[in-house]
Amino acid sequence: MAILDIIEVPDERLREHSEAVSRFDEALQQQVNDLFETLGHSGAIGLSAPQTGIFKRIIVVHVPDDDFGARVYINPEILKRSKSRYVEESCLSVPGIEGNVVRCIRVKLRAQDIHGKLCEFDVDDLHAVCVQHEVDHLDGILFTDRLSWFKKLRLRMASGGNTGLSRAA
Repeated sequence: MAILDIIEVPDERLREHSEAVSRFDEALQQQVNDLFETLGHSGAIGLSAPQTGIFKRIIVVHVPDDDFGARVYINPEILKRSKSRYVEESCLSVPGIEGNVVRCIRVKLRAQDIHGKLCEFDVDDLHAVCVQHEVDHLDGILFTDRLSWFKKLRLRMASGGNTGLSRAA
């Protein structure tokens, strides 16, 4: 296993859309192992493959003390969302920035496991928040894109514009 480098803003590769996984082989297993190793080393609770330069639809999540354990979700798709609330997030790819974003507290998702078996999962609380954050990465979306325009403006001013924030707000 290897600890992978984390891509950080303003690297434009973070804006790329990831490709679906179609081969479930030893190379995929190695990539997933490396993602889990990197996640454990980082101290974070979630990691997407594109954050490490692997532009495949893979996320790994491990929220300590939840009922779900360490999970890999391959080709994840959120099917259903519950009511939402503001939650504070941060990101390995956007170091030093935290912010409140709207996330659903419960989601139903469909994903494949490491063998390609299609499964559905109902996840909640911090695990659900993490899944939404990581799925966003697969589509080139950063949590900072979901911040209020005022928070984005304050962050841009404080950082001299080098935050990776979208210019739309």
